[in-house]
Amino acid sequence: MNDTDNVLKVRNLRVSFDTFAGTVHAIRDVSFVLRRGETLALVGESGSGKSVTCRAIMRLLARNAHIDGGEILFEGENLFQKSAREMRRIRGGDIAMIFQDPMTALDPTMKIGRQIAETVTLHRRVSRAQARARALELLELVGIEEPERRYHQYPHEFSGGQRQRIGIARALATQPRFVVCDEPISALDVSIQAQVVNLLERLQRERALTYLFIAHDLSMVKYISDRIAIMCRGRIVEMGEADAVYDEPLHPYTRSLISAIPRPDPRSERTRTRTPYTPGDGQGDFAMREMKPGHFVLCREDGSM
Repeated sequence: MNDTDNVLKVRNLRVSFDTFAGTVHAIRDVSFVLRRGETLALVGESGSGKSVTCRAIMRLLARNAHIDGGEILFEGENLFQKSAREMRRIRGGDIAMIFQDPMTALDPTMKIGRQIAETVTLHRRVSRAQARARALELLELVGIEEPERRYHQYPHEFSGGQRQRIGIARALATQPRFVVCDEPISALDVSIQAQVVNLLERLQRERALTYLFIAHDLSMVKYISDRIAIMCRGRIVEMGEADAVYDEPLHPYTRSLISAIPRPDPRSERTRTRTPYTPGDGQGDFAMREMKPGHFVLCREDGSM
């Protein structure tokens, strides 16, 4: 595959944080490629490093964070070499982000239509009337009924699922090519999660979007992802096609995540109680081994996991 087919390349990314307890190495040599028009799901439990990875891509890390090494190439350009002004242009313009909690992502004091229209005017040279028309078009696109009336309402007047739809509309306001979805369904009810996943999938087909989808479980990502990367203690421990990772997990940590997914049949083999996977201290030499075409697993140099 040519480099022109790749939207994002993360190479040997390392991120640490200064804390009162000392230096915390949050990301350890993370590498992956995101192809144009695909969805890569980055899955792991809380603290595994998946959200830090996506914030490093957006250059939105906390002040006590340090990029210790690696590079992030967006369409061939290293984002770590961009100035703050250039990153402000890229964020929201070429790269958009859908946040986990739509209530905190939206300004509670501003009408939702104005929030979407403001995003358009910040990144595109359009008139107010054109920005308003674009906002109404997006509200209709994401399934908000009566967009003319709801344009003038505040975030608290919408349900959680509707607020997330508004967040998606705002993310798509400038027609970005790449969208980072930072756990966009984890704060929603299960039935609403399915609606949002279906919406994201439809928008991807219609607009040729590329997604990096962050999640803490595997129950939903299988249905929207082309490939899945499993993170544990700041490392990607397994990566492959979605069906292969879900149906034939190779790493013990991946198997422990899948065994935690509720199964409808209590007699199913996978509903039996398993001993949770406990990773080591993160020290030692590791390498990515290709167990089968396109399916990689992190293992020690001696071949053990």
